[in-house]
Amino acid sequence: MNSTPDWFLYFIGFWTIVLVAFMSIGGFFMFRKFLKVLPKQDGKSKLDWQNYWVERSRPLWTEQSKQLLDKLASPVPSAFRDIAKHSIAAKIGQLAVESGAKEVTEAHCIEGYILATPKRDHSFLISFLEENQIDYSSYRHLLG
Repeated sequence: MNSTPDWFLYFIGFWTIVLVAFMSIGGFFMFRKFLKVLPKQDGKSKLDWQNYWVERSRPLWTEQSKQLLDKLASPVPSAFRDIAKHSIAAKIGQLAVESGAKEVTEAHCIEGYILATPKRDHSFLISFLEENQIDYSSYRHLLG
């Protein structure tokens, strides 16, 4: 009886490891998305609150603030850019509505961008702001 060649066993082993790795990575991101949909103590999920703040602040957005939001979200890979823009816009909208502003300003955009960005990405955020000559000096305390 012929036995299976060694190269074939290594081939099967390699693809088994690759598939398990890809499924683990995909499962991790699906689980994170699932956690965002779970309701908090107030009965609304994180995504519900994001949608609430985006809708509530929609009339406050000017063309200039929309362009700044697009510019701030530009370093995000295109596959995730819409999701990132939505969460950044929600934080900016929340700041604008809670401050009672008549429109979303550049200050709201910069502060919301900093607050919506995870702390692990703050070093990249700082380099992006400096590269685009955006003054964030009054928000340095948020970057701690």
